[in-house]
Amino acid sequence: MLAYKYCPYCKGKLSYSGESYQCLSCKRKVFARSYPGVSVLLIKGGKVLIAKRAREPKKGRWDSIGGFLNEGESPPAAAARETKEETGLDIKLGNLLGIYTDSYEYEGIVYETLNLYYLAEIKGGEMKAEDDVSELVWFPIDKVPKMSFKSANEAIKDLQKWYKNKAKK
Repeated sequence: MLAYKYCPYCKGKLSYSGESYQCLSCKRKVFARSYPGVSVLLIKGGKVLIAKRAREPKKGRWDSIGGFLNEGESPPAAAARETKEETGLDIKLGNLLGIYTDSYEYEGIVYETLNLYYLAEIKGGEMKAEDDVSELVWFPIDKVPKMSFKSANEAIKDLQKWYKNKAKK
């Protein structure tokens, strides 16, 4: 969890109650929030596109395509932006698969995250690993390797259930 020490309003010391911080000087509450992120599970012919991380944290491990929302950005806009940045692809966003919580450690600080996972299809562009991705691989939906984050593993399990139910129909 991100541990705040000083009030962003008056720079006074903070006390933590388990739900929020309270400034000992100005008495204002300071809330620690989850950081919102989006991930895109591109589906094509019974396969899902998975990325290999090019940077820390978890460099070299498999991950979904996605990232954090910019301030004021909608989740669908962030999903399209992150997909374009990491893969060069334009997408048609499908249904929201699920919402998952997780944590993300970066430079010694642990951030709590709220992750939205969308299903999507390719609309255009040329596939190329870019930005913080070193490799892109299409895996059969039922044979996806262990992912780098808890939320991604949970989303893949839900994707496999969704795909299995879809195949039955």
